[in-house]
Amino acid sequence: YASIAATFMEFEGIVPKLVKDTKASRVCVMHLDDESGLDAVRGTETGLKTINMQIASRASYKRTDTDFSSQLQRLAADKCELVVLGSTIRDAVGIMSGARKIGFSPAFLGTQATYSDLIPKLGGPAVDGFYASMRTVFPYPDESSPNLRHWINKYRTKFGEDPNGFAIMGYSAMEAFNQGAIKAGKDLNNQTFTKAMNSLVITPDMFGN
Repeated sequence: YASIAATFMEFEGIVPKLVKDTKASRVCVMHLDDESGLDAVRGTETGLKTINMQIASRASYKRTDTDFSSQLQRLAADKCELVVLGSTIRDAVGIMSGARKIGFSPAFLGTQATYSDLIPKLGGPAVDGFYASMRTVFPYPDESSPNLRHWINKYRTKFGEDPNGFAIMGYSAMEAFNQGAIKAGKDLNNQTFTKAMNSLVITPDMFGN
């Protein structure tokens, strides 16, 4: 996880931008009742301070919960326009599905833990318009880059499935290691590798990272 930004850092940066893009005037948080969920609250809170806003309402739930109706009713009553989720994939799908059932249609934002094709596969139309933060872009087979299309086809052949954002993250991490090892030279050890990585300017890869 060394190359993954903490949830706090994610939301501190992305929430103000999404508020601007969605023109939301009331930002709320729905989160797991644990440290990971509280990180989402803190990041949202800090990000909103930079644009002179504060969290309008928040609701928490336990990891074992499957019914989110009471929390969603409260957020709907509080007129939330953007709901930041400190949740897992399962929770996010359940929350958005529950929201649609009661006619509650804010914009939803999730962490990189929810940046997955499982969200639309499990949630269907209920998750349309969902935003998720991520440091890598999702690879699509119809990309314009021939190199990227070639890589996606090779990935499918080898693993029997389409690559996702985490596959891209792994590739990018190994490419960074590769550049560092080459710069360290034949005398590759912990010291030379560390020195090389600390001075390395990593060039953008074919994914745009």
